[in-house]
Amino acid sequence: MGNVFEKINSEYYELTSAEKKVADYAVIHQQRTQFMSISELAEEAGVAEATISRFCRRLGYKGYSAFKLAIANATAGRAELPLRESKLLPADSVQEMARKVYDTDLEAMTQTLELIHPDAIRRAADMLMSAGRVLCMGQGGSMILAQECAHLFSTIQMNFTAVLDSHLQAIAASQLTPGDVVIYFSYSGSTKELLKNLRIIRERKARILLVTRFPKSPGASFADIVLQCGSREGPLQSGSVAARVAQLYLMDVLFHEVCRRDPEGCRARKEMVAEVLSDKHI
Repeated sequence: MGNVFEKINSEYYELTSAEKKVADYAVIHQQRTQFMSISELAEEAGVAEATISRFCRRLGYKGYSAFKLAIANATAGRAELPLRESKLLPADSVQEMARKVYDTDLEAMTQTLELIHPDAIRRAADMLMSAGRVLCMGQGGSMILAQECAHLFSTIQMNFTAVLDSHLQAIAASQLTPGDVVIYFSYSGSTKELLKNLRIIRERKARILLVTRFPKSPGASFADIVLQCGSREGPLQSGSVAARVAQLYLMDVLFHEVCRRDPEGCRARKEMVAEVLSDKHI
């Protein structure tokens, strides 16, 4: 059946608004949920018991008991971290605050590691190795990730470019060819600008690599390959550092997979870059 939280993330955009309340509660309160009765969960999530039953069946479980068992299996062996208080409080010392931020960022990477599909990483590396041009795009905070991705890969391949302005993105997308690739960063995978650009890219028959939290989001339907990041982000946490850490970790994994395809060539190009940049230092 796979990890229950991976299944929740995969199905999230297919859920009703009431079912999303159950999903949100279960993901945020993983340890508590496995010990709650269906009536207790219904009260905490603010939904009817029938909604929880439908939610469990939608995920492929026979009933609520099977769902709780799946949560117990998914959290086994890593119960210590979720049990620690992670909410930042005004009374926290700097050390306490720093520890909670560390836990959050570490958990984002742990979730991402569990969501990595080796075949997707391999296919993405093949796609980048065979690409003519590789454009890195995103909106808002995701633009920063696009820049970082282009900067990282430019140390081994010179065909990576970050396109940041939304108008320039549309212009660049309209001139793509079937041999080109676009790496698009979007945590939600469901912004209007993203969907507009993806339609243009698809019309030009260029290939799309989408980095997102939700593999069944509207944007994912346009992508050739979806790389799923971890990190739960609430409505008041838009652009959280934890979410960016998760996506950067994914890019680092992909970067090293590309380097493994041509270790000697990548090493030589890194040395050239290092030599040129050495003159920039005092």
